[in-house]
Amino acid sequence: MAWRRRELLARALALAGLLGTLPLRALGAPSVAVRNVTGLYTVEVARVATPRTTDDVVQALAAWPGQVCIGGGRFSMGGQVGLVGGLHLDMRGMAELLWLDVPGRQARVQAGMRWRDLQDHLDPQGLAVKTMQSYANFSIGGAVSVNAHGRYVGHGPVGHSVRALQLVLADGRVAECSAAQNPALFAAAIGGYGAVGVITEVELDLADNVRIERRYTPLALTAYAEHFRDHVLADPAAVLHNADLLPPAFDRPHAVTWRRCGDDKPLTETARLVPRRQSYAKERHMIRLLTEAPGGTALRRSVVHPLLNRPAAVQWLNHEASRDVAELEPHSRAVSTYVLQEYFVPVRHFLGFARAMAAELQRAGAQVLNISIRHSPADRVSALPWAREEVFCFVLYYRQGTSAQAQAAVGVWTRALIELALKHEGRYYLPYQLHAEPRQFNAAYPEAASLRRLKAEVDPQGRFSNEMWRRYLPA
Repeated sequence: MAWRRRELLARALALAGLLGTLPLRALGAPSVAVRNVTGLYTVEVARVATPRTTDDVVQALAAWPGQVCIGGGRFSMGGQVGLVGGLHLDMRGMAELLWLDVPGRQARVQAGMRWRDLQDHLDPQGLAVKTMQSYANFSIGGAVSVNAHGRYVGHGPVGHSVRALQLVLADGRVAECSAAQNPALFAAAIGGYGAVGVITEVELDLADNVRIERRYTPLALTAYAEHFRDHVLADPAAVLHNADLLPPAFDRPHAVTWRRCGDDKPLTETARLVPRRQSYAKERHMIRLLTEAPGGTALRRSVVHPLLNRPAAVQWLNHEASRDVAELEPHSRAVSTYVLQEYFVPVRHFLGFARAMAAELQRAGAQVLNISIRHSPADRVSALPWAREEVFCFVLYYRQGTSAQAQAAVGVWTRALIELALKHEGRYYLPYQLHAEPRQFNAAYPEAASLRRLKAEVDPQGRFSNEMWRRYLPA
């Protein structure tokens, strides 16, 4: 009876729009911790629902009077899938393949399906995912919600391969969305971080699975942009590409391009997909050695990185695309953890930004393991694009302490990098820690004003939110 009275009070406060401003412990109500991969920014939500169908989502919204947040693989790192006092929709139970059109190279899936699960269906048919992240653990709906990208040459964000999606709106309506049907909702859902509704189904374009061969090219920083333009983007056989900048100088790109090759090239890796549930103990020991041992940085730059990339490698695209993020998992995240952040800078500013970024990281003493350079054409789909024009993408992978003091220190140099990106007419990526000031968010994403107006139309009570939108897109 005591909990029933507290629940009625919570519901009354939610209806009044006040629940999100009060900690659950102040109400004496139990809460559920929603964590992410870094171990940072755990969010205490009021309740978790685990839908398996679109109807389950509709019913969950009808039964809960307060605010709602949405999560999949929980790889976003700053509260994008949680909301204090809210209902968390855990979409991982919605993981069914709805249909697969092999001749048409298309598929429709429930949004909680992981890319790796889709690959299990595609590989026997000689098909592959067209665009996804570098690792296959992420949920497809989550990837669409953050408008993820990977190493695919010329593809840009995953939204470019989304044909249609199903969206449950705040009032329980189910909307079919595409470029032709409800186009404003379609654009706002792709890269909208759950601001306008719950993505429950996704329809995708697919690609052929092909043999690919690795080409490794160390370069000077000043030569990289021209090399990419002339030898990667202009190469019709180029499938995947990235270049790593290594500490401490971040001044010599180690470029890796996977090119389509013929059946006459013998496979050096015969497995078609990366086996599930492998042990990555060796990789964990290597990460620890390279990041914590004296001389680890120099060892990686001069020995480890070249040794890993120089040998001949021929394999299936699906194998390279099915990598498990567990290979990056450290022994522990209790005292320190590993985190990402990312910046998108117009091609004309590549060199200026790269040099300024390196100088800032050196000044701050940031423990950056590597910076991966990717490329994207202009985003032609999302209402909140991270690529207004052709850009180079700088993905920072770094180690930081978990203490409040360590998080504050990272926030200082992160805001400095955001300022550098803005100075170079670029943007920063949103699925990471919430270090950006609201001023910086609005400067990077002026399109947020239009998103606010659309949200006011389709979600006038502000039911869909998360800790990121509470900070940058308040009702």
